[in-house]
Amino acid sequence: MSSVKKSGTYILGDREVYRLGYGAMQLAGPGVFGPPKDPEVAVKVLQAAVDAGVNHIDTSDFYGPHVTNQLIRKALHPYPASLCIVTKVSARRNEKGDWIPAMSPAELTQAVEDNLRNLGLEALEVVNLRSMLDVHGPAEGPLEEPLDTLITLKKRGLIRHIGLSNVTAKQVADAQKMTPVACVQNFYNVANRQDDALIDALAAQNIPYVPFFPLGGFTPLQSGELNEVAEKLGATPMQVALAWLLQRSPNILLIPGTSSLGHLQENLAAADLQLPAWALTALENIKP
Repeated sequence: MSSVKKSGTYILGDREVYRLGYGAMQLAGPGVFGPPKDPEVAVKVLQAAVDAGVNHIDTSDFYGPHVTNQLIRKALHPYPASLCIVTKVSARRNEKGDWIPAMSPAELTQAVEDNLRNLGLEALEVVNLRSMLDVHGPAEGPLEEPLDTLITLKKRGLIRHIGLSNVTAKQVADAQKMTPVACVQNFYNVANRQDDALIDALAAQNIPYVPFFPLGGFTPLQSGELNEVAEKLGATPMQVALAWLLQRSPNILLIPGTSSLGHLQENLAAADLQLPAWALTALENIKP
């Protein structure tokens, strides 16, 4: 049995996916802008992930922009029937690579159409509305207007399921009054646990929680506790961080990203790692 399958499965939208997936963000150039240094290696990483059993890929057309979706299409189209590609909208990039809010009806519609074209799809399985009320983290505020646009696109058959990203618990509850929420994608990892209550609330509703930056993102996790546990278990710190997330709650779906075949194999092997009680206790001491 492959490591991916050992992670178990969960329902995302109406698809059963393995809990250990893949995030495509790092396939773009530095700062998630421009093309990768070696596009052929990027294609091989995507193919290796799917060959290993990964059937949940997270992407966005503002990665690059357009770069990761075009690579996914080149590497994997026509797609396996079991593959669930999840994308996100509500940002764009300027010529400097800055992240610019793009939450108007016209911008969201264009983003969905761009994702469809670049991925080579007739409908997007899951589209996450990423709140850009604050680029750096969740901020309270209304999301009804952009959400209404996605609901309209869903009615047109361009989107099958709607998720949320970079949001607060109140925004999730408000959105659920308008439409079913397929998943929530927020910043969360072993050192940053502000969403503990939200994860548990979503688990009670059988809604997946997808932590982005599970390994710290642009500033990788640095922790003495993490290093010590990893050394004792004969694993890497990043494998321990991923294993911790898999054991944290059954509704957590992982999307670690990499542009390296070696790192891909390391990440996938995290499903083989069962953290004993002493390790979980030690990791409780990690601070942001």
